[in-house]
Amino acid sequence: MKSFLKNTLVAILAILGFANLQAQESAKKRIDGVVGVVGDYVILDSDIDNGLIEAKAMGYSSTDLTRCRVFGTLLETRLFTHQAIQDSIVIADDEINSRMDEQIDRMVEQVGSVDNVVKYYNKKNYEDFREYFFDIMKQNQLASRMQNKLVSEVTITPEEIRQFYNKIPKDSLPMVGDEIELAEIVMKPEITKEQRQATIDKLNEIRQDVLDGASFASKVYMYSEDTNSLKAGGFFVLNKKSQYVKEFKDVAFSMREGEVSKPFETEYGFHIIHLERINGKNLEVRHILISPKPTEEAMEKAKTELDNLRIRILNKEITFADAARQYSQEKETRNNGGVMMDANGETRFELNRMEDRILYAMVNNLQLNEISQTTMVVNPQTNLVGYKIVQLTNKIPEHAADFSNDYMKIRFAALKEKQNEEIGKWMSKTIDDTYIYINDDYKNCDFRSNWNKN
Repeated sequence: MKSFLKNTLVAILAILGFANLQAQESAKKRIDGVVGVVGDYVILDSDIDNGLIEAKAMGYSSTDLTRCRVFGTLLETRLFTHQAIQDSIVIADDEINSRMDEQIDRMVEQVGSVDNVVKYYNKKNYEDFREYFFDIMKQNQLASRMQNKLVSEVTITPEEIRQFYNKIPKDSLPMVGDEIELAEIVMKPEITKEQRQATIDKLNEIRQDVLDGASFASKVYMYSEDTNSLKAGGFFVLNKKSQYVKEFKDVAFSMREGEVSKPFETEYGFHIIHLERINGKNLEVRHILISPKPTEEAMEKAKTELDNLRIRILNKEITFADAARQYSQEKETRNNGGVMMDANGETRFELNRMEDRILYAMVNNLQLNEISQTTMVVNPQTNLVGYKIVQLTNKIPEHAADFSNDYMKIRFAALKEKQNEEIGKWMSKTIDDTYIYINDDYKNCDFRSNWNKN
């Protein structure tokens, strides 16, 4: 069963065909009618129209896009949403409203005014549009949370990874593009006591507002600098095995349900946590992160120190690895001589798939063992600013995936397959236990799941 986790059309359908308004406005309007029902959720013919045109606007191949495929994705989303309600998964209205405000702002940038947005959606007024759009966004957020819940405890063993690899025909092994291995040295500007205290005071002010009745989720959107969790209103599920820094987990697991922590520090800055719910071994939390901001003088000093260290390395007064161990202020890479790893613990970076465009620019033209120029970088998760130099330590030509050398990539693919299988089993059972209606016009669709219950 193909991946239900890639959000192929779910995210697209969340905004219901907005990216290419001109094309959609000229599209033939269909008479709206109910084409499907999943539990308490209705799917209209116009939902399929909007999803289909939006998917094309996003670059999906026309040969892969059919009304049946879009309809199938809508059915899946509604099933996840329906079950999320049954499982008492809750998303605060404040979170949805904050996310919706951001989305509407982007829409207005595209078409010039709120009135144009309301007109496109054929709503009577702005309030009518917000009510409609709120429901769409909430359904998709619930669906996403439900999927995450289903796979949160799926693990995979080394033997399962080996079996996954061995079942791939040797002449069908995926190709891995040109790869490189890198090492880094990072210098961060000094933060004064006054800047640290100002950050703590701000978080205490936010905390008091929440204790006085303000919404924590709204405060996340207003103040948090953790871009990873910001999309979910600062929400995530935490357990003892989660890969979070020790200080964060220590605070979270010392809290009572409903409590808001006092400010505390990690390497990323200062946090406060709201423990919303204890669910077995899992904690459902929200957090706000704010990092103290350095002065221009502190920034210039950090850059000068790294420039001087780079010259020492080039003059062979010290090796790059030893310099990283002694001077780098990047905790995750310092102790291993600056060796960089991705989120999956892989030391190899496929050059043409690098998402960090600043890093790509730093290393794209480097020769083996060459060192980049000193470059200012911003941590995409926390907005922390610093300076970095990078050494290209190894080059690996394009090759067929190898079990030993590409183990982490194979592990990731194997785990995804196992997660997909888990969701597939869940869907088959849940479809059987849920009221499903499919309009006669779509009963002959070749769905990925047995929506017709044949």
